[in-house]
Amino acid sequence: MKKLIASLALGLSLVAAPAFAQGVVDTSKARTDISAEKAGKKFTIATVVKVDGIAWFDRMHTGVDQFAKNTGHDAFQVGPSQADAAAQVQIIENLIAQGVDAICVVPFSVEAVEPVLQKARERGIVVVAHEASNLKNADYVLEAFDNKAYGAKLMETLGKSMNGEGQYVTTVGSLTSQSQNEWIDGAVAYQKEHFPKMSEATGRLETYDDANTDYTKLSQALTTYPQLKGILGGPMPTSAGAGRLIAERGLKDKLFFAGTGLPSVAGQYLKDGDIQYIQFWDPAVAGYAMNTIAAMALAGKKDEIKAGLNLGLTGYENLTTPAGAAPNLLYGQGWVGVTAANMADYNF
Repeated sequence: MKKLIASLALGLSLVAAPAFAQGVVDTSKARTDISAEKAGKKFTIATVVKVDGIAWFDRMHTGVDQFAKNTGHDAFQVGPSQADAAAQVQIIENLIAQGVDAICVVPFSVEAVEPVLQKARERGIVVVAHEASNLKNADYVLEAFDNKAYGAKLMETLGKSMNGEGQYVTTVGSLTSQSQNEWIDGAVAYQKEHFPKMSEATGRLETYDDANTDYTKLSQALTTYPQLKGILGGPMPTSAGAGRLIAERGLKDKLFFAGTGLPSVAGQYLKDGDIQYIQFWDPAVAGYAMNTIAAMALAGKKDEIKAGLNLGLTGYENLTTPAGAAPNLLYGQGWVGVTAANMADYNF
């Protein structure tokens, strides 16, 4: 798989060891000192995602499976069949009852999972979170990048497509999905500073990480705001919902899109010109990275989990902590922008 971004300067040296077997994640430089053999124990690490069975988390699943294969730990992924906060909480409750060693979680609702994750930590379970920069009850929160900068880049692209004028709408999976709302915050702030003739037509559309819901809510917005010129999508499925709407209504070059997406989901719409730009990070690498941090904590390497940490994974070679943030909040540098011109470089 082509690397998502150029490698950054290494923050820490890795322990010399044979490279892991290769899979979808490039682990040629990944840490090997956290394997079950080196740790002297096989850890049970559960990754709990927002919703099972969509392309984004299918991709993350492959990274989790690869981590299990490479390290010998019992690492697996679970999630509710629909994006539902209560269902995700119940899954975590079940994992606590099973006595897992660590939980890696991508919360659908940060507020909903706070109490159950507090319970997990009180039982001695290590908690590593992703897409949840404001989560309190986590040992570590690993973000793929600076969330507001990610949103600002989306708006930069959308604003240029719209020639800096007109109304747009934004989508989030949930109004309590912290990272997605930070993306939109960054996008709107960028719009107000750089594209003053643009405006948000209405409040954020909550689409529950479902492409059909995206399509329906965007259709309703277009009926209410027929002069709509732009869509900025937070959740990955918006790229499909928006692409379908634009294609069906013949709105190519009239209604523009920029948002999170994957080539496997949005590729045809990019190719046909119905949408212009998608942005993403590799969920497989994020899943591998979360599990690596969990294994480091369990293996007695907590003192190494801080700014400057090099996980040996693309986009996570030099983790940083934002100024003024808690030291357990760690940012990578792992996003990529894709158009019709370079979509063939990414096979997921």
